[in-house]
Amino acid sequence: MPDSHSGAPALLLSGARLADGRTVDVRIGGTRIEAVGTAGSLTTRGTRLDLRGYLLLPAPAEPHAHADTALTGAADGPVSCLPDDVRRRATEAALLQLSHGATALRAHVRVGDVRGLGSLEGVLGARRSLRGLTEVTAVAVPRLLTGVAGADGLAVLRDAVDMGAGVIGGCPDLDPDPAGHTEAVLDLAAARGLPVDLHTDGDDPARLARLAAMAGGLRPGLCLGPCAGLSRLPGTEAARAADRLAAAAVTVVCLPQGGCSGSRHRGSPPVRLLRAAGVRVAAGSGALRDRANPVGRGDPLEAAYLLASQGGLGPEHAYEAVSTGARAALGLPRVRVEAGFPAELLAVRGDGLAGVLSLAYSRIVVHRGRVVARTSAVREYCDSEAAAALDLPRQGRADSGTGAGP
Repeated sequence: MPDSHSGAPALLLSGARLADGRTVDVRIGGTRIEAVGTAGSLTTRGTRLDLRGYLLLPAPAEPHAHADTALTGAADGPVSCLPDDVRRRATEAALLQLSHGATALRAHVRVGDVRGLGSLEGVLGARRSLRGLTEVTAVAVPRLLTGVAGADGLAVLRDAVDMGAGVIGGCPDLDPDPAGHTEAVLDLAAARGLPVDLHTDGDDPARLARLAAMAGGLRPGLCLGPCAGLSRLPGTEAARAADRLAAAAVTVVCLPQGGCSGSRHRGSPPVRLLRAAGVRVAAGSGALRDRANPVGRGDPLEAAYLLASQGGLGPEHAYEAVSTGARAALGLPRVRVEAGFPAELLAVRGDGLAGVLSLAYSRIVVHRGRVVARTSAVREYCDSEAAAALDLPRQGRADSGTGAGP
């Protein structure tokens, strides 16, 4: 996509703390980081943003959203698949996830059956309206691709790609012929040069082995998720499955916040075991306040928090799953807070990565070199001896929960 903001004034992020503890200035020009220097060393003729008290990180990405059903958890009766209704919901959901920090989003959209292509039309409409704010890619997800009923599904899947779906999805677990379903997806993906992202619960090691073997030659790669069933396997079987997934260069997209529609198991696969085997691991949000998870938040930092608190990952590896790992799963370039890298950044008020994963309220989001979202929180305490002794925020001072001022 052309760089629509290359002529924008430079942006200087001053006094930000990095995950390695350094405090720096970051100058952004166009859509890339121009320079990183010690605090106070850089100047600009453009906008200066004071990030003292903030931790500056590569922006997260959302590798597994369900934009077509988002925000429908409280709806009575069937969920509307009319393009205008889906476009409105998908736009609102993407903006919510952007405010959390996700500057790119892969939206899984069911196609075929009674839905036809209406939901996809709505999500693609949302993508157009969000251009410049966040990057949205649609995944066309059919249910049946084999047998007599599957012929229609395959035709609709081809039409979905022609319409603008950038990724081919599928649900092999729901097809009477899982191997045939996967083969149909891979064949179409190879013919169109598109990536593949399949839904599977991952509780059948033999099926996972077949998927991995079939996908071994696929370029550009295969994503599988949510694979929560892997956690139900005996250790030796899970380890063998992980080795096969690693050999096939498969990326596992886990959903620690509660899975998605059609998943039989909730929770995450054994992420430490997968990482140890060399499997590429990314984490997404899945359901965002739909019927599969009426309280889903769509927050990448919550996903990272759960991987750290329940999955046994350290804060750095947990955040990597929602940032570097998620961007790689989406085929996006790597982001580092260094000169020459894309200006896709998230500033979170807090002193360190562990702290912001546990209590991340105030956030500033930079996409393509400009601030596109900002969330500020206020924490106040009544005038008391305890608050005074600790110098906690009182009388309306802005705070994100760390005790620091704005």
